[in-house]
Amino acid sequence: MSDSQSPKLKRSLGLVGLTLFGVTYMTVITVFTTYGIVNQETDGHLPASYVVAVVAMLFTAASYGAMVRRYPVAGSAYTYTQQSFGGAAGFLTGWVMLLDYLFIPMINFMLIGIYLNTQFSSIPAWAFTLAALLLVLLFNVLGITLVNKLNIAIIALSVILVIVFVVLAFKHAIGGNTEIGLLEPFTFGEGGIGAVASGAAILALSFLGFDAVSTLSEEAKNPRKDIPRAIVLSTLVGGFMFILVSWAGAIAYAPDWAALTTAEVDAAGVTVMDNIGGQAFTAFFVAVYVVGAFGSGMTGQVSVSRILYAMGRDGMLPRPLSRLHRRFGTPVVAAVVVSVFALSALFLSLDVVAFMISFGALAAFAMVNLSVIRTYLFPRGGRRQPLTARSILVHGVAPLIGFALTIWLWTSLEATTWLVGGIWVAVGVVIIAIVTGGFKRPVPMMDFSESDPTTEQIDQLGEEYPLHGDRG
Repeated sequence: MSDSQSPKLKRSLGLVGLTLFGVTYMTVITVFTTYGIVNQETDGHLPASYVVAVVAMLFTAASYGAMVRRYPVAGSAYTYTQQSFGGAAGFLTGWVMLLDYLFIPMINFMLIGIYLNTQFSSIPAWAFTLAALLLVLLFNVLGITLVNKLNIAIIALSVILVIVFVVLAFKHAIGGNTEIGLLEPFTFGEGGIGAVASGAAILALSFLGFDAVSTLSEEAKNPRKDIPRAIVLSTLVGGFMFILVSWAGAIAYAPDWAALTTAEVDAAGVTVMDNIGGQAFTAFFVAVYVVGAFGSGMTGQVSVSRILYAMGRDGMLPRPLSRLHRRFGTPVVAAVVVSVFALSALFLSLDVVAFMISFGALAAFAMVNLSVIRTYLFPRGGRRQPLTARSILVHGVAPLIGFALTIWLWTSLEATTWLVGGIWVAVGVVIIAIVTGGFKRPVPMMDFSESDPTTEQIDQLGEEYPLHGDRG
């Protein structure tokens, strides 16, 4: 097949579509994904954890924007770290990042099962989980344009739910049905900053929407301009909604979180809805939440399949992963692999999946912040122009703050999470050893002959890239 006939990812997304993709990925009602888990961790101070998380994520979002201007291609943190620090560092970053991307569709499928089971108890949760998994696979094979259209409807429903919920929650609180002050949820509480930081670390999974936007660089009409804007916009919009919804929930429903069972914590969203709106509103919430989780799982699978596609194209994972569907131009093999992995949702617990998503996300966020510093201040081959005060501030100080905040949150995760994450990293090192013949050959990398890829190179990214060694 000639180069002109090779299937390629289709450029069809503008700023609005990209922003909607990011917000949908985060999904406004994702607050209730970890609502019980983080409230139990912080003793009811979920809004405070969201504030800390938003501040940290804005610095990292700016770093993603800076890197996508330099490398507007699929691969996200994997590509950015690879081009900044070499093939080995890039692969390990992408490998760890796979933890959050592989688990994101899974956690959404799990939640669909958990929440639908609260309304249809005679049907096992795993049946709903499996049905959602198969439908998401079908939609992703059909292409990104269909996913984008579904995103608009999903966001509309989510916004309606959020507005009604916030109104009912504050009405509930104003009516004297709360024992806590309006600002109490924003304090650190008895657990102090450590508990709030641990909660914020878990909440990193809520902000994967801006990272997911960067994986669509090869499907954006104007990636260098629109991707950075969409990254920041989705972070701001999502962060504001997360804080508002968690605050409304906190003042309307404040149980003894430590006394709740695991099942009660997992489905805490249903309890808070029933507490302020009754059974009818709870049923509406479950319906919208399931639709939102479906949208998040769908966009999550889109993103991870693009990352597997990029790794397969570079030769670090099996080549078939880079195969595109001849008709729809989608990475169909990668999408099927993600769905098979997501079957783990049938036996893993919700908190384990949440922690692992945050571990992978924070590791990738840290490396992207460092990549900005390396790429713009200490580029390979030396600088061509003198540093300016603005460059030092934007490409040095800001990403360094983002890196420090990310590491702080990362180290706040539970020890078990670090153990599993360490094993995953070790597997990644073994893969590098196999691909490089025992570290005798350089790690394959995407070939950018210039520090800033040309339009011609970007347009060719639907095809296989030649492999070469680490240019360091």
